[in-house]
Amino acid sequence: MTLSALIIDDEQLAREELAYLLAEVGGVDVVATGANGIEAVELIEEHQPDMVFLDVQMPGLDGFAVIEKLMARRARSSVDAAPQAQLAPPQVALPQIVFATAYDQYAVRAFDVNAVDYLLKPFDRARVEQAVERVRGRLAGSTPGSLPELQIESLLRLLNRPQGASRTPQPAKLIVQAQSRLLLIDQAEICFAAIDDGVIRVVTQNFEGSSKCRTLEELLDLLDPAVFWRAHRGFVVNINHIREVVPWFKSSYQLRMDDKQKTEIPVSRAQTKRLRELFNL
Repeated sequence: MTLSALIIDDEQLAREELAYLLAEVGGVDVVATGANGIEAVELIEEHQPDMVFLDVQMPGLDGFAVIEKLMARRARSSVDAAPQAQLAPPQVALPQIVFATAYDQYAVRAFDVNAVDYLLKPFDRARVEQAVERVRGRLAGSTPGSLPELQIESLLRLLNRPQGASRTPQPAKLIVQAQSRLLLIDQAEICFAAIDDGVIRVVTQNFEGSSKCRTLEELLDLLDPAVFWRAHRGFVVNINHIREVVPWFKSSYQLRMDDKQKTEIPVSRAQTKRLRELFNL
């Protein structure tokens, strides 16, 4: 069964990247895209899609406010449609919501616990495919298009929590394994980290080692978010160790780092806007 979907994100590159990955995954028909929360509400009412890829942080009406409006309209619709006879009011279908977000990792995990899926920017093809399969499973086991209210209410409670409130302070130093040695290094020494075949390489100007973290998301939890940036799904860079920004194919960029190898790291299409903001390109 082909799923109908909307993509709502204020960044055009992010919309294009997600649409491209969904086309690769297959079985999803992107019926429309929108750039803000107001468009999201209108497009959802117009198309009644199976799923919506919804950016959390948008100017004006953010992703949480979109859900609040959908819930409010659902409540009003149920009351208006209830007949005067003692019959239960019909339920207005809501789409399955998949958040696309650069939110802090603790909030992302809360989304996952609440069984509402998420995609962390920059997007990863395998993760997009997993999100689609989760939606398929949810639709197969419930009323098509419905989203349990308890899940929505749990997400709305997150909106009222100060961002990062549960986040513990990042440690000043990290343990990196280099051969048989366990080295304690300052975060400032890290040039970048990359994941290769499930192993996270940590590269400094003087040596290279590996982290015991299983994913880049787990490593990011330990790093200073003001300094470390996930420029690509396979790389986390220390912006203070970027030596050069290199224009690349089709208005994309690569980062040349200041490690011994002068490693060149690609910037994903979804992160190009962030790069321009960082360096006023």
